[in-house]
Amino acid sequence: MAVTRREEGQAAVELVAVLPALLLVLLVALQLAVVGYGLWTSANAARAGARAAYVDGQAREAARSAVPVALRRSSRVQEGQRTLRVSLEVPSLLPGASRFPVEARARLDPGEG
Repeated sequence: MAVTRREEGQAAVELVAVLPALLLVLLVALQLAVVGYGLWTSANAARAGARAAYVDGQAREAARSAVPVALRRSSRVQEGQRTLRVSLEVPSLLPGASRFPVEARARLDPGEG
């Protein structure tokens, strides 16, 4: 089947029409990955702080040092009687957009079931 003159460049036009949607899907997927990393990091820091509280009582320092340097500025560690809470603000990939707050908790009383 011969391609008529009207169909030349149709694929390029369709690609240009779909490209913004593909870029948006990619951006959302990357943002979800960054937020997931923030959740994983805060949970890891909370567990490290809980272990340190059980061993030597230095929960805040251990939790803060378990947070990567890039996220440390926005991190907050709060130690309660039974839990240690680590909060982070994950950066947004869109310029000017607000950060995403994430939080994880770990129990400080390992003896209770």
